[in-house]
Amino acid sequence: MEIITSIEKMQKLSLKFKREGKKLGFIPTMGCLHEGHLSLVDLLVVKSDILILSIFVNPTQFGEGEDLEQYPRTFEEDVEKSKARGVDIIFAPKADEMYEFGFSTQISESNISNRLCGKSRPDHFNGVVTVCTKLFNICQPDFVSLGQKDAQQVAVLKKLVNDLNIPLSIEVGEIIREHDGLAMSSRNTYLNHDERKDALVLSKALDLAKSLVDSGCNKTNEIKEELGKLFKSVSCARVDYVEIVDSETMEFQRKVLSENSLLMLAVWINKVRLIDNRLL
Repeated sequence: MEIITSIEKMQKLSLKFKREGKKLGFIPTMGCLHEGHLSLVDLLVVKSDILILSIFVNPTQFGEGEDLEQYPRTFEEDVEKSKARGVDIIFAPKADEMYEFGFSTQISESNISNRLCGKSRPDHFNGVVTVCTKLFNICQPDFVSLGQKDAQQVAVLKKLVNDLNIPLSIEVGEIIREHDGLAMSSRNTYLNHDERKDALVLSKALDLAKSLVDSGCNKTNEIKEELGKLFKSVSCARVDYVEIVDSETMEFQRKVLSENSLLMLAVWINKVRLIDNRLL
């Protein structure tokens, strides 16, 4: 396995592979890899001649006062995990090369990005879309795998690829959970013992919503009311949003309409913001 930090080297190598007819798989990450990330590697390892995983804590998707400096960085462990799962190249560029002095170009998606996490974290998705466009141009992938846990990000990037005719296909990996149901996340490392137990309220809320729908309740406001009671029972939980949306467009739904109805959660457990989702 090779580690590349130079944008020029990575791009030239990718173009060389393409000329040779090789199929390139790509997983964009910010590191601190867990089984959720590694399951995305598994999705592509069998269909890619060359598998590239990027590790880049992207500063432009963090807002003022967010956890850019605190975000966990575990590069050596990430390298070992990636190698063991069949990654061929780790691309780990430096921020000052990705965003050189005078960098002034930003790409934005103006519909899906404006709600849910986009409303709570202004400019977050502008940073995501811009960095992913750069990474796609540098790494030239045929296949990209993304995690369902970041469902809104998946929808935004699918729209980017479609609108700008970027020649790649996106594959979405299912949410990988801990043994007790908590969705795997790099930010789980911020939780202390008690907060870790309280964080299970997110997966409990998903289960409650599914149970309500299965019992015949399909009105969004009624489901949200019941989930609100559950969240209020956990003293350290503070709801950012609870919404039912179309899984592709992220448009709000007043009723659970079909198998595309997706419950989206963002909840603070004290100072740690967690997200989760489930099809209803």
